[in-house]
Amino acid sequence: MIEDRQADKTVIVRLRNFVGDVVLGIPALRLLERHGYRLQLIGKGWAPALLEAEEGWAVQVRPKKLGDRVAQLKALRREARARQPDFDRRANAIALPWSFSAALEMRLAGLKGVGYAHEARGWLLHRSYAMPAPGHALLNYWELACRFLGVDEPPPAEIGMTVSATQREAAAQLLAQHGVEEPYLLICPFAGGTFEVLDKTWPRFADFVELAAARGLRLIVCPGPGEEEAATRQYPKALSLPGVKLGVYAALLQRAALVVSNDTGPAHVATAVGGRVLSVLGPTKPELWAPWGAQVDVLRQYPEWLTPEAVLARAEALLAGAVPSGGAWPFCMSTAA
Repeated sequence: MIEDRQADKTVIVRLRNFVGDVVLGIPALRLLERHGYRLQLIGKGWAPALLEAEEGWAVQVRPKKLGDRVAQLKALRREARARQPDFDRRANAIALPWSFSAALEMRLAGLKGVGYAHEARGWLLHRSYAMPAPGHALLNYWELACRFLGVDEPPPAEIGMTVSATQREAAAQLLAQHGVEEPYLLICPFAGGTFEVLDKTWPRFADFVELAAARGLRLIVCPGPGEEEAATRQYPKALSLPGVKLGVYAALLQRAALVVSNDTGPAHVATAVGGRVLSVLGPTKPELWAPWGAQVDVLRQYPEWLTPEAVLARAEALLAGAVPSGGAWPFCMSTAA
């Protein structure tokens, strides 16, 4: 909801390219909205589905070719100028990605972009700031929004990502269609990319699934595009639900008794919608990338990864209510077992 209705100004925001980063940027986007800005968001092809429940947020898919990207931004600029004569006289765009290309596209489109002076791109931006001290990614995006607005406000303890009634109903129908009884565990074993060139995928996830299934726990996995075959082959004891739209996936994560995950985007979604998460980390530093919120419990050990027995014991303790979740940042628990 916009608090300052008199301002009602458009700001074009380039979202980051990964699900977890977009989720961690939601508080910054809401801060902009509260200060009177109408959001025009640009992101990957999955971004509209991820954010469809956020009322009033216009999300456009970013084209693949540079020329098309610049044309898209120019069109948005023309639309904004038609509604707001002062659009070109102020900072009017924010580059959440740190890449050179994000700033270049804004400059070529005639936008007055704001962002961090990373990759020697400061001269392309209308206003640029030095990268903040290393800290959690959510704080990085939050601080940039604060600088754009000229305010100093503390970040929220919870992201509070919205799940619509339609998405919850679709998730309930999907579970009923497959005869899934609650409670269930939703596993997120796939992790794209690396952390500081190190593999961040827990190598014992398949063993954990076997142990959990043997204890009678119901398990679900929702593979993304290209992960379907691996999900069936590596995790045969888990019900595979491929092709689930991100908004419905968020509802499934919210409804799960526990989400057990790698360092991956769905873990951030789960925590953002208020789900309970057990995050199994290796090289990933939790102070930078752990899910943000009160319902997350982080288990980390590296270079020797945690055993599946240790993770299962923690999962069962969380399910039984024998131990509390880790608590809101900066009190998220990191345990080496």
